[in-house]
Amino acid sequence: MALLTATSAHPTIPTRRFGSTNLPMPIFTCGGMRFQQSWDDQPLDQISPQNQQKLEETIHRALQLGFRHIETARAYGTSEIQLGLALQNFPRNSFLLQTKIPPLPAEKFRQAFLNSLQKLRTTYVDLLSIHGINNQQLLDLTLQPNGALHAARQLQREGLALHIGFSTHAPLPIILKAIRSGEFSYVNLHWYWIFQENSPAIEEADKYDMGVFIISPNDKGGKLYDPPQKLRQLTHPYHPMVFNNLFCLSNPNVHTLSLGAAKPSDFDEHLNTIPLLPNARQISASIDQKLQNAAVAQVGSSWWHHYLDGIPEYEQIPGQINIRVILRLWTLYRCFDMLAYAQMRYNLLGNAGHWFPGNNAANFDDIQIQNSIPNSPFRNQIPQILREAHSLFFKAPAKRLSKD
Repeated sequence: MALLTATSAHPTIPTRRFGSTNLPMPIFTCGGMRFQQSWDDQPLDQISPQNQQKLEETIHRALQLGFRHIETARAYGTSEIQLGLALQNFPRNSFLLQTKIPPLPAEKFRQAFLNSLQKLRTTYVDLLSIHGINNQQLLDLTLQPNGALHAARQLQREGLALHIGFSTHAPLPIILKAIRSGEFSYVNLHWYWIFQENSPAIEEADKYDMGVFIISPNDKGGKLYDPPQKLRQLTHPYHPMVFNNLFCLSNPNVHTLSLGAAKPSDFDEHLNTIPLLPNARQISASIDQKLQNAAVAQVGSSWWHHYLDGIPEYEQIPGQINIRVILRLWTLYRCFDMLAYAQMRYNLLGNAGHWFPGNNAANFDDIQIQNSIPNSPFRNQIPQILREAHSLFFKAPAKRLSKD
């Protein structure tokens, strides 16, 4: 395979200042959770040449285009060891590298990181995330005196990790607590058109001059690489991924969007975003209105604007049914025909631990559910909607694709 070199690269991706790190962050990140051979660690001699070649072609095209931020994690199986081999073809200062380690006790965190560093064949990473601060317990484990943050700070003093941040799937109050700790330079979080609940976290991150990295806007953000025809029609003349990019990037406090590429061509559609960036706010606002109008026409204004009102987190629901998630999936299906996405996410409930917590609606008592949501304007309809959602979405139990 003919390898690209750094001197042949022609970056086309704009950059934004990544908070207090002061790094010039490209608006698109090459995410490393889809192109590896296995979610389990394997030695290089068990990596197929075909898989490694595809990964290298993907990385080389990413760097050629200017996707010079590459992100992976210790939990992403063979991603690190395969990236380590591929990145040897480029000068270390020609790309920004991020890996992520879960919130382990300090010594275990350090050993896991050194393992990552060895697999990545580098002497340092630009960005080290504490991976998956998804609830209060994990935040406490991170911040305690001999926790993950203690180890990360020591690694930073040794020059092995230049900037420390965190990634999270937590409810908003936990994210805000982590941001307000003042301990982190950046945050990886979920926020895109179909999920805007973390808007206050982005505003808070700006107050602390933190970089903001959006996790999986094309997969978790709606499976937009394979959108239903109705969604395509509503975002026309732009692909749903391009609209979602413009929506996210119209917020100046968002700095980069992770694109989980599995092959070189996965970048192509996203390049259509770049010439539209000067008009991102106007374009995304126009399509946002079309989408909202279509939703209201389908489910009514009251439901569209208030269906989550009075719905607590899953811990406060009998059977820990994640009503908030289920209502969101049901609404997206009803409004935009997003059945495949709804099924993908629904079948993770009960199978994904703290990454996607709570249970599905297989079994519940109507009265108990209604009593647990006394402040919902739709408390009488919700049991039937939960039943319908389960009938539409449930398949055999699934495992999570990744930790992000």
